[in-house]
Parts: sequence; structure tokens; C-alpha cells
Amino acid sequence: MASMFLSSLDQSIIGTAMPTIVGELDGVEHQGWLITIYILAVAVVMPLYGKAGDLWGRRYPFLIAIGLFTVASAGAGFAETFNQLVTWRGIQGLGGGGLMILSQAIVADIVPARERGKYMGPMGALFGVAAVAGPLLGGWFTDSHDWRWAFWVNIPIGLVALAIAWFTLKLPTHRSGKRLDVLGAVLLAVATSALILVATWESMVGKYDLSDGRLVALIAGTVVAWVLFVVVELRAPEPVLPMRLFRNSVFTVSTIIGLVIGMGMFAALGFLPTFLQMATGTGVTQSGLLMLPMMAGVMLTSIASGITITKTGKYKIFAIAGMGIATATLVWMTTINAEISMLQYSLMVFVLGAGLGLVMQTVVLAVQNAVDPHEIGTATSANNFFREIGAAVGTALFSSIFTSRLVDELKQVFADVPAAGAGGEAAPASLTPQVVQTLPEPLRAGIVEAYAHALAPAFWYLVPLLAVGFVLAFFIREIALSDVAGMVARGEAVTPEEAEALLAERAQEQAAAADADAAGDDAREGDSADDGAEPATGQAESRTTSARA
Repeated sequence: MASMFLSSLDQSIIGTAMPTIVGELDGVEHQGWLITIYILAVAVVMPLYGKAGDLWGRRYPFLIAIGLFTVASAGAGFAETFNQLVTWRGIQGLGGGGLMILSQAIVADIVPARERGKYMGPMGALFGVAAVAGPLLGGWFTDSHDWRWAFWVNIPIGLVALAIAWFTLKLPTHRSGKRLDVLGAVLLAVATSALILVATWESMVGKYDLSDGRLVALIAGTVVAWVLFVVVELRAPEPVLPMRLFRNSVFTVSTIIGLVIGMGMFAALGFLPTFLQMATGTGVTQSGLLMLPMMAGVMLTSIASGITITKTGKYKIFAIAGMGIATATLVWMTTINAEISMLQYSLMVFVLGAGLGLVMQTVVLAVQNAVDPHEIGTATSANNFFREIGAAVGTALFSSIFTSRLVDELKQVFADVPAAGAGGEAAPASLTPQVVQTLPEPLRAGIVEAYAHALAPAFWYLVPLLAVGFVLAFFIREIALSDVAGMVARGEAVTPEEAEALLAERAQEQAAAADADAAGDDAREGDSADDGAEPATGQAESRTTSARA
């Protein structure tokens, strides 16, 4: 759970720090990449970690993920340019993907599906806590210390987690003669990266223009890469993402729901703190504190739904309710403006959190319960992969829409008030909340309105996506939850009843061995007594013979 918290925390910790970071490193026009690159890297490696865990065990992939994440956190903290920071964020994601997926797979290995709800609920709550604690910590570090501490804080936590996992995480490991699908992994990385580049094209180039040969080539390359990936996976003996999983309706429906959750949730979380700071004048730390209601909503519904699922065995209703609430809340969020009261904003994010808490871990549980026990890691990673793809594409599209609208608005503002930014510190690419608050009123008011006008309409693009997820939730086929843990089903462990029987049998064997040892000792003592008696008799006979002589 601690490892999942670390990975989830890093998706959101720069939300409140991002305006300061991009202002300091001159990256306003490409700010979405700080979030997108991390999510992209997480998504690409998830299927690899899942398959590696299924083939060789989860312990060593888990340790590698912790180490990679910790080293990259140090690198991100020392980054001197925006490009360096984006690179280290990508490497962080390569470790973070393993932390996130392997923690869920390990729970599935040791806890039966019927009991898993009370564990998955707190894990979902922890995910929500990280989503909110991230902006809070990021804001506190930025206000009180330096935004770089948002990355450095991972170093001691990562080292402690690595030590604990090394000495206490005892899981079965085994050598498999099966080879990892390297070609499939490469094609997956290429196809996913190309898809993200298409989604972020507007923020990189300025507009989508189908007469641009580069864009056409990129779209064509993306399609070809995905087609080749599917062909390779259909033929691979151990595919990274088995196409046969999509014949399972529970997996397919739950995975699509996860995808639209990712598109909606991360897009909202990534840019709400920025909006609060730039449009409402909220401080960095305060903008993080204003995410606490969302944490409360996620924790409340995740834990409550997990306990209820364990008691009743029913989970479909929670997915339906969660998607319905999340969709309605996004419609409500299209009304956000610079004059919004903090009470109304807090209520919005609380309700959004409550909806997400009901559905996030529920769909993962449904997938794990519906697939072959030997593919729990692969199926879990595939489900999470598409959620992260949704998050990456959703964040990229939302960032493109928001940033392009924002840049146009800011250019107009600076064109209307040219003298106010003559000093150069108020250039559009270098705006920070601190700079905005020191600007003359006409320019400051124009920038505030620009952020408000750019953000709220962008939420409308997410509403249809979540509405699709809401409809699909009705089609989840509810299967009775299994009473057998993953390792037991695979023959790598035993059930509690079998364990008791084995212990009783072992106790009987030990008792029998002890009796045999005791009997052997008695026999040896008897032999020793007989051996000692013979010399005495001989001596007596000798004395008798001598006397007769």
C-alpha cells in the first residue's frame, strides 16, 4: 500500500507547484507534459511488470520499481531546465508503473476475491488520499521551502520502502522457460507514445492542421504501430497484452470504464489547483488544502463500498452509482468561474471524489475475479494500462484545449495592455502566481479572466466520455466472488484448511519420529547394559576357575 501511495502521490504532487515550476523553467506553453510524460511512462511499463510478475514472481520486479522511482526522484529535484525535468519525470514513471500494478497484483495473490473488497477499499482510499495529499504537499513545499522538495521527499521514503520490501516481502519466485514478448513491448511503447504525441500536437505546434505533412505522418504511424502491435500479440506465445482477454466481457467493459475514469479524473486534478492560484488568487498551499474535500469523498466511499462488497458479494451497483455521480459532477464543474465561492468549490470536489471512490477499485476487483488465476497480474496491469492511457490522453487533450485557449487569451491581454509587462517579468511564458499578484490591476484582471475563460469550457469535452462509462457500467456481468486466493488457485500456496491439515500431519510425523527416537534410545541403552554384563561374568568365571586351581 505504501508503494502504491508513492506512485499515486507523484501523479498529483506537482499540481499546485506547476505554475511556479513552469514559470521558473520557462515552460508555460508545454506545462501539460509534466503530468503527461509521467502517466505515459506508467502506462507503457504496466503490462511489462504484470507479465514479468506472472512469469517469474513479483518480488524482484517490485524491488527494481522502487529503486528506479527513488533514483529518478533525485534527478527530478536537481533538474535545471524544463526538458531535464520532463525527462526525469518520465523515468519516475517507469518505476511508478511497477509500484502501482504490483501492489494490486500482490493483494490478489494472497487475498481471495470474496475478502478482497475490504483491502481494495482502503487501497482506493489511499489512491484518493495521494491524489489530494499531493497538491497539498506540493503547495506547502513551494510556499515554505522549494518546489524541488516535491521530488526529494520521495528519496527517504523510497529507501525505507526498499529496505522493508527486501527483508520482509517473501513471495514465491520461479524460473520460467517462457520468454518475455520484447517485440510486443517495443511496439506498445511506440504506439502509446505516438498516440500521446497526436493528442498533444496542438500544444506543441499551435494547431491541428491536416495539411501539415508531419501531423499526417504521425497519425499514420500511430495507426500502423497499433495494428502491428495487435498482430504481434495474436502470434506471441506469451503476449504482453493478450488479445484473448478482450473476449471476456467483464474485462472489456471494466477496462473501458477505467479508461474514461482516467481521462476525466486526472485532467481535472491536474489543472484545478492551477486555476485556483491564477484565477482566484488562492495561495499555493491553500489551493492544496482545497482538495481535501475530494480526499474525504474518496476515502468515505472507497472504504464503505469495500466493506459492503465483502459482506454482500455485490459490486456492480457501486460502479453504476460511481460513474453516474462523477458524470453529473463534471457537468456541474463547467460552471466554474473566477467568482466561485470556496464552499461551492469544496462541495464540487467532494462529490467528484465520492463518485470516483465508488468505482475505481470496484472495476479492478471485477477484472481480477473474472480472469484465470495465472493471468491475474497481466489482466490487472492491462486494466490499469488503459486507465493510465485514458489519463495520459485525457490530460494531453485537456491540456491542449486549455493551453491553446489560455495562450490566445493571454496574447490578447498583453496586446491590450502592452506597457504593463514592459519589464519582461510578466511575459506569458513566465507567469507565476506571485508575479500575477504584483501586476497592475488592468493586466492582473485580464490574466485572471483568461484562466477562467480557458478552463471551464474545457470540462465539456470530458462529459460525453464519462457518460459513456456510466452507460457501460450497466453491462458489467456480476460473477460470484471467488473464495480462493490467487497463489492458492495457481498451486503456489495452500488454503487455511489445507495448511491446518498439513500442520496436523507434520505434527503426527514429528510425534512418530520422536517415538521412534525414544525407542531407539531404549534399545541402545539395553545393548549397553548387556555389553557391560558380559565382562563381569567373565571375571567371575575367571575367579571361580582360579579358586578351583
